[in-house]
Amino acid sequence: MTPSHRRVMALWIPDWPVHAHLAEHPEAGSPPGQPDAPVALLAARRVSACSAEARAAGVRVGLKEHEARFRCPDLRLRTHDPEVDARRFEPVLAALEALVPEVEAVRPGLCAVRARGPARYYSGEMQAAVAIREAIVELGFPGARVGVAEGRFAAEQAARSSADDPCVEAPAPGVRLVAAADTASFLGPLPIARAAGTELGDVLRGLGIHTLGSLAALPTAAVQDRFGRAGSIARRLAAGDDPADGPLIVPRERPQDFAAELAFEPPIDGADPLAFACSTTAERFVADLVGAGLICTEISVELTDDIGVRHERNWAHPKHFDGPDVLNRVRWQAEALPRDADRAGAGVAHVRITPIRTDRAAHHEPGLWSSDSDPRVHHVLSRVQSLVGHEGVVTAQLTGGRLLRDRRRWVPWGTRTPGAETRSRPPDHPWPGALPPPHPVSVFDPPVPAECLTADGTPVAMSEDGDALTHPPSRLRIPSAGVDDPVEAWSPPWPLHERWWAGTPPRFRLQLALRNGDAWLLLHQRGSWFAEGHYD
Repeated sequence: MTPSHRRVMALWIPDWPVHAHLAEHPEAGSPPGQPDAPVALLAARRVSACSAEARAAGVRVGLKEHEARFRCPDLRLRTHDPEVDARRFEPVLAALEALVPEVEAVRPGLCAVRARGPARYYSGEMQAAVAIREAIVELGFPGARVGVAEGRFAAEQAARSSADDPCVEAPAPGVRLVAAADTASFLGPLPIARAAGTELGDVLRGLGIHTLGSLAALPTAAVQDRFGRAGSIARRLAAGDDPADGPLIVPRERPQDFAAELAFEPPIDGADPLAFACSTTAERFVADLVGAGLICTEISVELTDDIGVRHERNWAHPKHFDGPDVLNRVRWQAEALPRDADRAGAGVAHVRITPIRTDRAAHHEPGLWSSDSDPRVHHVLSRVQSLVGHEGVVTAQLTGGRLLRDRRRWVPWGTRTPGAETRSRPPDHPWPGALPPPHPVSVFDPPVPAECLTADGTPVAMSEDGDALTHPPSRLRIPSAGVDDPVEAWSPPWPLHERWWAGTPPRFRLQLALRNGDAWLLLHQRGSWFAEGHYD
């Protein structure tokens, strides 16, 4: 029998934000061969997505950060970036569009297509759903599901259903079918939040309406009068009728490919000759983006040498790329290529420049009273960088760590992509014993010797059990900084334990406020005091 024109196939990948984050930041996951660690993503200090391992430990979407940590002490909390979700979902959409036309991207992790065309081509809805799911599984998502039902909403709920749910047929792994006649019976037992959302769902539950079937049983006019358009839409979904104010499926506009490529025969050896050869390509790359009303803030440069070895790197820009900026990145990357004395004459045979992050140019137009950074600063720094090399102009970047000097890392100007050190020491990880904000403005590397004294000149030390000072501090002396002033107030000392297996001694921190208004951060180690930072 020919499928109804209202039949829809929905492809759903559970926990997509977590998949996208781990693909973007592999260091956030577990090393190969070890069990997957529980991961949760935060938005506004609440859990917005979590992995199956986190749910098994009791973590749920909507929990506050401290409650999630309490339920799962081993939970790895990361910041949710919706842009990563959308960008990482593009390959999935492209793979699906290679099989079926007119794909609607409902949201990252969920897309829908009309079922009639694929069912005809693959000789049935089940066969089409299996083919779609297998294509996505090959991309590395074995948990992908395909639901087929009347309307997009019902198809999404079918994809999220279990094989033993009422009115659900599961002819193959990850495939769920709901017959047209069973739509109302299938949707009826589902919780009200599936159609009404969180806010309206809370109101409806307060009125005793807990399931979609209960909402669908109410008169349409009464729901419209009581809850307005949102209630009317929720009732139509609960009854199995998608809202009639738009088409059943809205196909997405396929993104234009702005990548620029250039091949060389023979290969080019040397950064300057390569940059000269790529000058026209770089200008055309930027011109194509400008022609589409876009700017690019991050690019990928891929250099392939004459034996097929690829050297790929992402480059970010503090504002947006123009032609010379793209050309500089190609030159810097070519200068960093490894040189092998046994391969005389080797060079770059292929260059590919791909935009990673783009945005509408209108979003970056200066306002009437622009508060943006002076463009002359960027011009001068970029010019100096082109003369002295990529790492000749650097800015500070915050990394993870406990000591202040360990949290500072210098990165080349215009580079936002974290380096290996930042990825191995992410600043958003918990660092027990680390200094909470506000942080000292001046940091001493290494810390300078200091003397913490009592009123009669006796040195202040740590007690034997390491939880208190032996005497109240009365005076601070830092000879190298010319400090010799009385102490007005001080904080209780707190321990700083790390890498005891490597012989690192116990350390303690102490904050002092002097009578002249200055404040200092002291570090106690091996019986001596050191000034680690100064609060300006």
